[in-house]
Amino acid sequence: MPTSRDRAEASAVGRLGLWRDRNFCMLWLGETTSLFGTSISRVALPLVAVLTVQASVFQVAALTAATWLPWLIIGLPAGAWVDRLPRRPLLLVCDVVSFFVLLSVPVAAWVDVVTFSHLMAVALLLGTAGVFFSTAYSVYVPSVVVPEDLSEANAKLQGSEAVAQVVGPGAAGVLAQLLGAVAGLVVDALSFLVSAVCLLRIHEPERPPTTRPATGLREEVVIGLRLVAADPYLRVLTLHGALTNLTLVGCQSVLVVFLVRDLSLGAAGVGALVGAMSAGGVLGAAAAPALARRVGSGRALLVGALGTAPFGLLIPLATPGAGVVLVAVGGAVVGAGAVCGNVIKDSWRQAYCPRPLLGRVLVSMQVCNYGAIPIGALLAGVLGSSIGLRPTLWVLTAGLALAAFTLFLWPLTRDPDLPSTPSPGVRPGVRRRRGSGLGRAAPGS
Repeated sequence: MPTSRDRAEASAVGRLGLWRDRNFCMLWLGETTSLFGTSISRVALPLVAVLTVQASVFQVAALTAATWLPWLIIGLPAGAWVDRLPRRPLLLVCDVVSFFVLLSVPVAAWVDVVTFSHLMAVALLLGTAGVFFSTAYSVYVPSVVVPEDLSEANAKLQGSEAVAQVVGPGAAGVLAQLLGAVAGLVVDALSFLVSAVCLLRIHEPERPPTTRPATGLREEVVIGLRLVAADPYLRVLTLHGALTNLTLVGCQSVLVVFLVRDLSLGAAGVGALVGAMSAGGVLGAAAAPALARRVGSGRALLVGALGTAPFGLLIPLATPGAGVVLVAVGGAVVGAGAVCGNVIKDSWRQAYCPRPLLGRVLVSMQVCNYGAIPIGALLAGVLGSSIGLRPTLWVLTAGLALAAFTLFLWPLTRDPDLPSTPSPGVRPGVRRRRGSGLGRAAPGS
């Protein structure tokens, strides 16, 4: 019979959860620090373009497009490569490359030779490293935590990302105001070194990749694409993610210019406002597991998207002065829905997809999702240059609200929970079960 001491220890474990796991804490610390640095760069890099090289609206949007363009170019083979290679060494290489690439901008600025072409090259190289890091990281997380803890792990990682997106832009604004816009890029470069050190301090042996398949790289890529295309759940979520990213990141790619030129905000004001917009993501990450358990993971996705996306329409209503609050409110609510959906989808995919194919499945979806980002950014740049920033934001926020309705496509409205395994028609020989890592069928998650 359990003693009072046993019950107290069990209660402490329940309260602390993965915070008792040293390896997860190292993973969380490294990724959180890196995300903090990245959230600074998302404001600092456009500010460098606007304030240092006097970039046009289209050029600022092109910087965002360049960051995500590598997903369209190398995204599919990257997924197959990740399934073949050890993930932690690959993550370390990406961190080191990103450090040196970012550091090149402050060095060039200090000797007064920074150009827009240099910024574009930096965006492309960072995006390329990001393709491999993002894919390898998603596959590496299940090697650090057990399947039963994936929900908690993803909620904590998404929550810290949301906090970083709140604090980072404000820090970028303050740094730009006091030390110049390039100072934020120095901080981001150092954050990649912290990430690398934390990865080195993870003692959990990595599960080795599957044996190198007899098929070629091209055939492996096709296998991942076919699985995503054949699975109705993966297919619908991929379509929704692509449309959401096209419109949402399109808005974000011209937002800094809108805030500076239309709403007359300085660097510190831009950072503070973008940070306030990101605050909703913290609530979204915290609410996702409980919402999915209460109403089902599938229904939680519908509630999160349909209940928050229309608030983006507040952004183009903003005016100078007190009217900038509408930008913060609209962005915060949209961010809450986006992060809530990401927590649910990430945990579900990691448990749902066959482990040997996980890298290829993830990257097949991400190529569509992230590949839409440069298209949206360039579209925003063209519209912003031709019809103006405010009308462009109206078009894109309306598209964001409409994109949420793609989740009404079959089969997401059929069951309250997302399934935990693919249907027999997609993965022969496996019996389909209801419930997911975040659903009501798995109360222990």
